[in-house]
Amino acid sequence: MIDTHAHIYASEFDNDRDEVVQRALAQGISKILLPNIDLESIEPMLKTEALYPTLCRSMMGLHPCYVDGNVEQTLEKIYQQFSQHEFIAVGEIGIDLYWDKTYRHEQEMAFTTQLSWAKEMNLPVVIHTRDSIQETLALLEKEQNGSLRGVFHCFGGSIEEAKAINELGFHLGLGGVSTFKNGGMDVVIPELDLDYLVLETDCPYLAPVPHRGKRNEPAYTQLVAQRVAQLRDMTIEEVSLITTKNATSLFDL
Repeated sequence: MIDTHAHIYASEFDNDRDEVVQRALAQGISKILLPNIDLESIEPMLKTEALYPTLCRSMMGLHPCYVDGNVEQTLEKIYQQFSQHEFIAVGEIGIDLYWDKTYRHEQEMAFTTQLSWAKEMNLPVVIHTRDSIQETLALLEKEQNGSLRGVFHCFGGSIEEAKAINELGFHLGLGGVSTFKNGGMDVVIPELDLDYLVLETDCPYLAPVPHRGKRNEPAYTQLVAQRVAQLRDMTIEEVSLITTKNATSLFDL
């Protein structure tokens, strides 16, 4: 299995990162993909990747929650990173209208700028859409030139939204929300196109049931796979095989 979205470089793992990695390996996790969020996260992320070079792969991008009035200077520094290191994707990027809409215009500008990098470098993108799936789709439709691809991470939307995302050539990242009792995903997951599904944790956030409310970790990818298997009347091996193949191909692992 591949955890396509994990922040194991975060300070929440500073005391037991190695044990977390060992538990992931014991659960058959073969790769952990690390999304960047801001300028401060670059160093710990690259350090983590260097510690576990066969397991961890990094992406580079500016998360919408870290977009502010200095966004242009920040984007410049983020962009410079691509000439210094090989990244597997542009991410985590997107639009977040949940907390604060103050910098909505800047968020949109940062998103389209980073989409242009993905086109230029032929890399997939990893998209954060909190309370913003429709807004994100509208921007993507304008920007899609046939080469854009990637993942709507932490997908918790409707069947119609899933179809619209797939039609634009994008995958859906399923994580802990898939296991929540009132998350509504029990009716959505059986209808999703298997060719466009990947697994993720978004750890340390959004731990799946039965760990909901606690710190999440890559080993719990297996609980997400289990839930998908149960809802689709498949074996966990089948889910692992399909989602791993999808992630390997999308991120060119």
